[in-house]
Amino acid sequence: MTPEPGPMVEAKKLVKNFPGVFAVKELSFSVGKGEIFGLAGPDGAGKTTVIRLLAGVMPPDSGTATIDGIDVVRDPEKAKQHLSYMPQRFGLYEDLTVDENVRFYADIFELPVALRNQRIGPLLTSFGMEPFRKRLAGQLSGGMKQKLGLVCALIHTPKILLLDEPTTGVDPVSRRDFWKILYGLREEGVTILISTAYLEEAERCTRLALFHQGVMAYCDTPAHLKTKMPGKLLNIASPRAREIQKRIQSLEGLSGALLMGDHVHVAVDDDLKRIPEITRALAEAGLPFDPVTVTEPTMEDLFLALLKTKGASP
Repeated sequence: MTPEPGPMVEAKKLVKNFPGVFAVKELSFSVGKGEIFGLAGPDGAGKTTVIRLLAGVMPPDSGTATIDGIDVVRDPEKAKQHLSYMPQRFGLYEDLTVDENVRFYADIFELPVALRNQRIGPLLTSFGMEPFRKRLAGQLSGGMKQKLGLVCALIHTPKILLLDEPTTGVDPVSRRDFWKILYGLREEGVTILISTAYLEEAERCTRLALFHQGVMAYCDTPAHLKTKMPGKLLNIASPRAREIQKRIQSLEGLSGALLMGDHVHVAVDDDLKRIPEITRALAEAGLPFDPVTVTEPTMEDLFLALLKTKGASP
């Protein structure tokens, strides 16, 4: 009987502290082959520190991290042969062309010339970069720079890809294209661990860890995480949504009111009881609004509600 393959990425009780800051606290999780595992949370939650620990860029204060069965702490150089790490600001050389950047990274990874030439063309083509081979990297858009960074990270065919907020500052169309590429890599068996502060983007992951102040508060598939939403979520549409948000915050049974454009998402303990109360309060205040309805939570709604459940402040 063939044994089950072990995890491609595994953290056990990782701890990392900086002066006055507990960046990562007793973190444990594992990622299987071909997963897109997300680390989601606000700035300062500890996501970048986790990625750096797994990449071997910095050592943990305690705990272990393994990449494809290799202990990152004991043998970081060997582990790096199996992964690619793309930090928030990938080290592209803006005075080099697209082609020169890719060849430079191929040399860093000591790829034989024949293999390098064999991989560069197909990678650039699949990412839509072939027409820009002679363009200076400094003249590329933000989205194109991220694609080029990913080409450079993949040139040596890593088994594991560590991406630290790769779509920050990227336009929505480029972000969508970037995720199409990630899905394609997943189909090829590449294991991807990605951090993001965009909670709506986090729903694209196969599994998701919600981070806050160095602690992994929850970890599950996005669909299963949504079932943990306490109570019900109500939607109130109004051209005066901000006033509505302020008016209802003092009502009983509400655990949060999140402004979403001209809508307010309201987390309540009991929708049957609270909808009439909210409707009456808004009518008495003379505020215009559409009928209050129950709605599906977004990942942002869920994150805020779960933090309140744990007694943390977002």
